Amino acid sequence: MDIYFEDGQAVSGHILHTMEKAACRCLAEEGVDGERAELSVTFVSPQEIRELNRDYRNVDSVTDVLSFPQFEQPADMPEEGEICLGDVVICKEQAERQAEEFGHSFEREIIYLFTHSVLHLLGYDHMTEEDKAGMRAKEEAVMNYLGIGRQ
Repeated sequence: MDIYFEDGQAVSGHILHTMEKAACRCLAEEGVDGERAELSVTFVSPQEIRELNRDYRNVDSVTDVLSFPQFEQPADMPEEGEICLGDVVICKEQAERQAEEFGHSFEREIIYLFTHSVLHLLGYDHMTEEDKAGMRAKEEAVMNYLGIGRQ
């Protein structure tokens, strides 16, 4: 699994390792070869994520994470060669606020948002209550696998 960051935006080795484990777990659960997969992560300001949210989702507000998938579903991915899953955009300031609000570490919040976004890149959504419940179960399973589930 290759995770690319915009210049100057790399995270600590520990967070990167945990992100890789989270992504690989998500991919394995969907039968996608993590050795062939890659995605990009960009950290943006509240204003930047608000503009992206407005321009791509028609929601004019700050959000925590946005996902830009390359494929609708894993079945659409190439059978050979690299699999470019898409792009993850995270607002660090919003993640910091949420970590404080929820009473857990910034690291846990970043990993949760990243996991949430990877699931979007794999075709999951939360538009209906049923879809939301299924996606939340997947998120929690990955977070528990990583040893950073809800306390």
